[in-house]
Amino acid sequence: MLIRLNQAQPYVLSLFRFVVGLLFAFHGAATLFGVIGGKQAETGAWPGWYAALIQLVCGSLVALGLGTRAAAFLASGSMAYAYFKVHQPEAFLPLQNGGESAAMFCWAFLLLVFTGPGTVALDRFFGTRKTAATTAEDTPRRDKTPAVSV
Repeated sequence: MLIRLNQAQPYVLSLFRFVVGLLFAFHGAATLFGVIGGKQAETGAWPGWYAALIQLVCGSLVALGLGTRAAAFLASGSMAYAYFKVHQPEAFLPLQNGGESAAMFCWAFLLLVFTGPGTVALDRFFGTRKTAATTAEDTPRRDKTPAVSV
């Protein structure tokens, strides 16, 4: 059972990335354009309009798997800002201050910064291909001997 779960991991990570990115992009589109039941922010208003722009752009990039780590880093930071500047002053816990989605998006995007886009992503098509020599050089050493040049 665990073997099958481990084999599916890169594909499920790609699905996770796609869903989280799409939800984030929808949130931004709702605020920027007043669609999908959202209330449109005034153009150029700080921080709502800029946050919505980051949500739409970064969410779309993450969903497509294009520049995933950088887009996820920016998205995570914007959600941390949203939580600590908008929600946290109202009450300490996310359940009390309405910041559950900001906290969840922040941590989900931070996870993607470290895990990468998964197997199914546009980054895979546009990224540089490594040769066998560079892959061997980039592989971390597994033995206990420190790599010291003499």
